[in-house]
Amino acid sequence: MKAINPSLKFVFVMLISLEISFTNIITVNIYLIILGGIYLLMNRVSYKKLLWLLLMPLIPAFGSWMSFYFNGTGNYIHTAWVLFTRVYAYVWFGAALTLTTDASQLLASFEQNFHMPTKFVYGILGAFNFVPRILDTIKQVKIAALMRGETLHAWSPQIFFKAVLISLRWSDNLAQAMESHGFSEKTVRTHYKKYPVSLTSILLALFIFATIQFFIFGRFA
Repeated sequence: MKAINPSLKFVFVMLISLEISFTNIITVNIYLIILGGIYLLMNRVSYKKLLWLLLMPLIPAFGSWMSFYFNGTGNYIHTAWVLFTRVYAYVWFGAALTLTTDASQLLASFEQNFHMPTKFVYGILGAFNFVPRILDTIKQVKIAALMRGETLHAWSPQIFFKAVLISLRWSDNLAQAMESHGFSEKTVRTHYKKYPVSLTSILLALFIFATIQFFIFGRFA
């Protein structure tokens, strides 16, 4: 299951998430929750994260249920449970993508399979890698301010101004480093790790998609 192509996984999750937003079938939502849970277990996601996935959506799901149960009209009980299970379907089916695929894998797959511009891919990766350094820099700025007898808060403009200046300097250094290592946007690049779209991934995605269509259209047949 880990061999599923990240690009295919992304497109599949987005497509199914869009589809269930227009359906009112509880069975489909439960099916997606179960699929997401099975996939997360097969990828050995920690039980702590699984517990968090159970608790985190509880408040918005229960809030949606309450709003329709007490204020809805028509078949309001069914609609309430549709919205409740839909929130969990979004979270658990989406977690099958976010908790099993990191940003570097997804972007590398986009570059190889969707022909996303290399410069854009490496720019996003650079931004992701800058995040820990920016957080450390913000801590240093706060400590330096305390040594001057000044307390900086999260909303202090000095923090954002200094963080932007430092980020600009880092981005320029990164661009120079990439060029010194032979990076060129117009040059065809080779890849140490490839992300091909395997036939197994396609068949698995088609099977799950066909099963969902059976739940949806079989209900209205």
